[in-house]
Amino acid sequence: MQIRDQIVLVTGGARGLGLAITQTLLAEGARIVVNYISSHTQAEKLAQQYPNQIFAYQADVTNKNQVIEMFHAAKIHFGAAITSIINNALVHFEFNGDARPQIEDLTFETMTRQFDGAVLASLYTTQAALDDMKLAGFGRIINIGTNLVQNPVVPYHDYTTAKSALLAFTRTSAQDLGQYGINVNMLSGGLLQTTDASKATPNFVFDLIASSTPLRHVTTPEEFSSAIMIFLSPYSRAITGQNLIVDGGLVKG
Repeated sequence: MQIRDQIVLVTGGARGLGLAITQTLLAEGARIVVNYISSHTQAEKLAQQYPNQIFAYQADVTNKNQVIEMFHAAKIHFGAAITSIINNALVHFEFNGDARPQIEDLTFETMTRQFDGAVLASLYTTQAALDDMKLAGFGRIINIGTNLVQNPVVPYHDYTTAKSALLAFTRTSAQDLGQYGINVNMLSGGLLQTTDASKATPNFVFDLIASSTPLRHVTTPEEFSSAIMIFLSPYSRAITGQNLIVDGGLVKG
């Protein structure tokens, strides 16, 4: 299925990386469900600008009932079911190495907050999509990870551990759902310049990252979102259970 024929859910799709993903999908001609939790003004502005392509919907993706209601509302709005999911939403997190929780201070609540935002949210969107994806014999699920799993240069314990679990869930889901024509993959980025989550990062850190990459460049949200289109396109139909690192070549494998 061509991207322009897909209905794509982007969680956290009204700001930061999510907004860049939404804008890339708009250029591809897709119809988009822009999920948000607090970015009401930004989401509604997008819906007003692109009434034929965007359906904005407020839902907490860590709440299963709200996720189910979102899928139902999107199906009514577009007259067809969501075909593709980009699990992008980032719950209560900022890339600030000085303010990160130290290992001595980690709590069950801190760890489970990130686990819920990464793994449970992806589980709930996947479950909500399954019946329609199975019926269509087609589905694309893309989870957003981090290269910190491979290279934890800054030990964000809660965030990185949750994304590592999401990588495992990506691979087990791919194994389980491939028989139905549903492909599940992950794209993992490094620090992006610049999103709401990375705005607290000092400039010298971005300079250090740029000098360490083969491209001598820090990946932008727009560049990262372009790579997502690989896994949405028909050319990826034989690719599933993979983790593509998109960080300018900083981390290998």
